[in-house]
Amino acid sequence: MVARTFLIRTFGCQMNEHDSERLAGLLVADGLEPADRLEDADVVVFNTCCIRENADNRLYGQLGRLKTLRQRRPEMQIAVGGCLAQKDRELVRQRAGHVDVVFGTHNLARAPALLRQAAGHGPVTEVLDGPIGDADEHAPALSAVRELPYAAWVTIQTGCDNSCAFCIVPSVRGPEVSRPLSEVVDEVRGLARRGVVEVTLLGQNVNSYGRDLTRRRPLFADLLRGVGGVEGIRRVRFTSPHPKDLRPETVAAMAETPAVCPQLHLPLQSGSDRVLAAMRRGYTAERYLARLATARAAVPDLAVTTDIIVGFPGETDDDFEATLAVVAEAAYDSAYTFIFSPRPGTRAAAMSDRFVADDVVADRFERLRAVVERSALAAHRARVGLVEEVLVEGPSRRRPSMLTGRSSHGKLVHFAPAAGQPPPGSFAEVRVTGAAPHHLVGDLVAITAPPRHRGRIPVVAG
Repeated sequence: MVARTFLIRTFGCQMNEHDSERLAGLLVADGLEPADRLEDADVVVFNTCCIRENADNRLYGQLGRLKTLRQRRPEMQIAVGGCLAQKDRELVRQRAGHVDVVFGTHNLARAPALLRQAAGHGPVTEVLDGPIGDADEHAPALSAVRELPYAAWVTIQTGCDNSCAFCIVPSVRGPEVSRPLSEVVDEVRGLARRGVVEVTLLGQNVNSYGRDLTRRRPLFADLLRGVGGVEGIRRVRFTSPHPKDLRPETVAAMAETPAVCPQLHLPLQSGSDRVLAAMRRGYTAERYLARLATARAAVPDLAVTTDIIVGFPGETDDDFEATLAVVAEAAYDSAYTFIFSPRPGTRAAAMSDRFVADDVVADRFERLRAVVERSALAAHRARVGLVEEVLVEGPSRRRPSMLTGRSSHGKLVHFAPAAGQPPPGSFAEVRVTGAAPHHLVGDLVAITAPPRHRGRIPVVAG
């Protein structure tokens, strides 16, 4: 009997990517096999995001294109899950009547059962409201089908207790719920036994991890030390922290734990105190820069990245100039820059009378990009001549004749192979010979550690 196949398309953040890996593991455990092409899949799952409007548009565009394929293959099943499904459950059904299953952020583990139910009884929508119950969102991900067998996402916390004016996450992910520290460390130990050498700790606000467990103080510094001490784990990353909650003990743990990478993603969002207050971010530009300076003083050669929103309602020319000034002073290694997207249900969406004109926003976006790329290029040029330890990913997609990987700073490094070229999952020393705003170029010097993972773990398609 030929096994049914599945394909997952993922929109959104690292949390969604990890959810897709978990979902793939659940589907494999239910007897399905990954498909390489959408046209060959018996089950197509869209794991959605609702942070920005373009994610909505992409989803409905792809669902529309699938309608014709579904007519040719009526046995195909289509499911929509994740944040957008949690928020717009009925709208998804109205706009795409050919969808078989709609599930939300709190019941991912139910997806295989819902697909079986829909196959026998027709379309089904199951989205849970209210606080997350028990184990569904927090189940260990050892059975996840990971894209890279030597690297793994590890969820330490779900939900968010902040009230940023532009963000819909608290509405679709619920309040902050932390996993017990010992449970997270045990999961990382299990991953290390399977050959994982790099883990990325995930949470909407990792700096507040554990506050709901102790009712006293965050436990993130303790978690960094615990995970960083797991034998076999050579790299620990985390995302995303909130500047208002970046504490001295967290910075100290970063500095004192060798496995924690010298990399900090610290979302700025705006450099204007007036806009930051309207965003309800809980810090000023001066406070942000002070905490960034503390982190850089404690962690030598720290790479810093950020998020910035352009065109928040009411943003004036002076506000934007303040953002450019902070971005220039912060000298980021890279930045994720976004044009403000109003999301129904947020405070910012109700400020429609203060929306910034599209042409003004477009001009500001390009000016911001130029400042970010200038500092990124300077940071990368400063690394020319250095030898970086790179975790090898394999052939470069854009430069097939070269290999690619990531340095401990999270920088993409393309390098020329040599005799005995390192396989994916190995560590290699690469001498940097060139720099661009978004990557480094170099030559292989030596292979420092072979892969530890056993065999190939199927890739999540999409």
